[in-house]
Amino acid sequence: MPATHNDTLVRDFVNAFNAQDADALAPFLADDVVFTAYGDSPVEGRDAVVALWKGIFAKFAQIKFETVHQAVNGDIVIAEQIHGLALPGGKLAPVMNMAIYELRDGRIAAWRDYTNPAYASTLLQA
Repeated sequence: MPATHNDTLVRDFVNAFNAQDADALAPFLADDVVFTAYGDSPVEGRDAVVALWKGIFAKFAQIKFETVHQAVNGDIVIAEQIHGLALPGGKLAPVMNMAIYELRDGRIAAWRDYTNPAYASTLLQA
C-alpha cells in the first residue's frame, strides 16, 4: 500500500474510536489481528479485539482519541496519540500513548499500544 493510504487508514481508525462503537473498528482489522496494550497479554483475532473494546467503551462516559504526530514507513505506522478518557462523573484525562501499527493487505494485522498505566490511572482518578 502507498504510504498515504496507510497514513489515512490509521487516522480513520483512530477517529473511529471517538464514536465509541467497537463494531466500527472491525473493518480496519485483519481477521488474525494481534493487539497488545502495555503490560497486558496480547488479544488475538478481530472478534476478540472488538469484544475487548466493547467492554472498554461501556466503562467510559467519554473517549476522545487524537493523533499528535504520525510517521509511516511502508506497512508500519507509528502514532503519538492522546487518549482522552473520562469515567462516568469524571473529567477528560489526557493519557499520552504511542501506538505501532503493522498493516497487511490494507488492514491492521498487529497493533501495540505503549503508555504508562500507573500515570493513566492517576489521571482518571483526578
